[in-house]
Amino acid sequence: MAPEVLYEVREHTALITLNRPAQRNAVNGTLASALASAIGRLEQDEQVRVGVLTGAGDVAFSAGADLKAVAAGEADTLHVEPGGFAGFVRYPRAKPVIAAVNGFALAGGCEIALACDTVVASTDASFGLPEVTRGLVAAAGGAFRLLQAVPPARAVELMLTGTRMDAEEAYRLGLVAALTAPKDLLPRALGIAARIAANAPLAVRETLSIARAALAVHDERWWALSDEAARRMHASSDALEGARAFAEKRQPHWTGT
Repeated sequence: MAPEVLYEVREHTALITLNRPAQRNAVNGTLASALASAIGRLEQDEQVRVGVLTGAGDVAFSAGADLKAVAAGEADTLHVEPGGFAGFVRYPRAKPVIAAVNGFALAGGCEIALACDTVVASTDASFGLPEVTRGLVAAAGGAFRLLQAVPPARAVELMLTGTRMDAEEAYRLGLVAALTAPKDLLPRALGIAARIAANAPLAVRETLSIARAALAVHDERWWALSDEAARRMHASSDALEGARAFAEKRQPHWTGT
């Protein structure tokens, strides 16, 4: 069986690939543990200065949480410390990571992309936080990071409707830093990584720490709100119904409890 996360070093760049293409690179416990290990490896390797995170296949960067695993009672395994969801979204990194988004990045997949330091996307990419359609909330950073990435009115609309934003709009609004043809996605992301890696490593880390601090002024408060909302939702009938409906390929029947 192929590993759920692939790790390859190219000069000073670590290429990290979510590797469950048949499951749209959805996050289960094994993938979360493997991604946490990959990020730890990136941080510890003195030869690696930057990471590129992408998804295997052409369809999806990541569909987010594996709802079949959630329906089976395995939700807790999707959170691996110190990174939280997918072993990544809260990981205390010092080195930059670029998201190379191919296909759709939805729910937790979008939150993984938002947790990266910059995003390169192919023209067939799309982004969305459809948690409300499954009786959940975007509690892995999405509910506040999307507001930092795009205008608040659009961010709130996307989160409350559960609809997707295409790559062109994501680029226009500033969520995506570079837009490419699908065949050029990895070369473009790796090219940006190489330009970063060519600079003084300490200066890059210090600059990144300032930029992150500027964006994260209220992060602890937002994480506390997200964690509390997630606890309420996971204890709800709607959350269980959303996962069951997905697994059974039917429309959910909401009770509001």
